[in-house]
Amino acid sequence: MESPRERSSATDEPTRIAISGSSGLVGRAASAVLGEREYQIDRIVRTTTDPRSGRIFWDPAREVVDREALEGVDAVVHLAGENIAKGRWTPARKEAIRSSRVRGTGLLCRTLGELRTPPRVIVVASAVGYYGDRGNELVTEDSPPGSGFLAQVCREWEDAAQPARDAGIRVVHLRIGVVLSSNGGVLARMLPVFKLGLGGRLGNGRQYMSWIALPDLVEVIHHVLASDNLNGPINAVSPNPVTNKEFTATLGRILRRPTVLAVPASILRMGLGQMGDDLLLAGTRADPTRLGEAGFRFEYPLLADALRHELGLGVSACTGSARA
Repeated sequence: MESPRERSSATDEPTRIAISGSSGLVGRAASAVLGEREYQIDRIVRTTTDPRSGRIFWDPAREVVDREALEGVDAVVHLAGENIAKGRWTPARKEAIRSSRVRGTGLLCRTLGELRTPPRVIVVASAVGYYGDRGNELVTEDSPPGSGFLAQVCREWEDAAQPARDAGIRVVHLRIGVVLSSNGGVLARMLPVFKLGLGGRLGNGRQYMSWIALPDLVEVIHHVLASDNLNGPINAVSPNPVTNKEFTATLGRILRRPTVLAVPASILRMGLGQMGDDLLLAGTRADPTRLGEAGFRFEYPLLADALRHELGLGVSACTGSARA
């Protein structure tokens, strides 16, 4: 088997990768998969630096990061950020969501740009929230930003990486959709309700949901790390977005449970305020145009197959296609 360094000389792939947000759903999966492929994984964490255990200390709130420990890193995957669905969006929560992304990204990118040997690439998480609520409009990476709190946060989040670009580091912004995993995130929270037969559409159910299976997202991260021609925004979503009504029906059919109930929009707004509007009632129909142009092939491009995989039910023979 080729070593990472041998692969690097042939394909210019990074060999030492630093990952922030490594304790989150995506970070855990990416760290495990890339580590199995013999890349050296260093975790950017809020505990003391320990080179022997691959930990690099940082504290974004205090604008502190161990720059010496970052020397020699070939690539950075920056996934850290406050959970946007953790609680009602009070002014304090909104500031925590914004600051954790903008301030942390700015600190990391300024530091990387000042290293004696900066990394070749940094992959920075963003979100399809960049586009705002667009109804049925199909948006690509060339579409303009939307309006609203999440769209503003995403714009500032991506702008905060400018110091890395100025230093000549290749910067990729992954505009990630809803990540499907039975181990965490939206799907894990929905499953108990749907298994009881209490699942149903949200509002009128016509809002689009751009989603991606967790294994595909990890492969997207690997793909952009190894592709020197990819930079800027990348829609990290399946090529087959669905409406909330379609998602509800598909999950119910796979679980063999009814999905006749519905949660009125007024109830969601009453209970969750702006978070209910922006996260549950707004819709984004995003297309992974640049991934398609780069030849990336999704293992789970269809929602039913992605859900069956996460539920351990196997998939159909129609997987492995960039389009469906």
